[in-house]
Amino acid sequence: MGKLVVTEFVTVDGVFEDPGGSENQERGGWAFQFNRGEDGDRFKLDETMETEALLLGHKTYEGFAASWPEREGEFADKFNSMPKYVVSKTLKDPEWENTTVIGGDDPAAEIRKLKEEIDGPIAVHGSGKVVKLLLDEGLVDEVRLMVFPVIVGRGKRLFLDHTVENPLELAEVRTVGDDGVIVQIYRPRK
Repeated sequence: MGKLVVTEFVTVDGVFEDPGGSENQERGGWAFQFNRGEDGDRFKLDETMETEALLLGHKTYEGFAASWPEREGEFADKFNSMPKYVVSKTLKDPEWENTTVIGGDDPAAEIRKLKEEIDGPIAVHGSGKVVKLLLDEGLVDEVRLMVFPVIVGRGKRLFLDHTVENPLELAEVRTVGDDGVIVQIYRPRK
């Protein structure tokens, strides 16, 4: 059975939009202002190497598909080769290798089936609307936040306007690097 893991870069004020600056948002690129150190790099590499599939929203998919196929190395090889699932009603012919579109009227049902078919972690990066759907449907098994010590003041926030409350319990917290980047891991409270 698959484990659905939401993994995000966020600011202290909850912004997850454009952490790397590739979307050219006014306040984008904030993640690169900080050194997450060897521990932070190892955390992200280990997380990626254990991931069996990616589940993305259309916009995040487009950004990833535009940049990852051109990159090299262990991390890029894993991203490029693993199965990718995109929740979208408009994407018809994805070009990134091993991509399947989830475009039906009930994406939550299709994602439930996906969790039954995949053995291992299914990672969700970015994809705010998909994260909302997953949380509202009770499909999230773990939330991993890499919190960067900056308040950007505006931008898309990850946890807004959710339909249901999602009580979580803190499973782990640690500081990585020398700049105060914090990794927080939460699981649904039972």
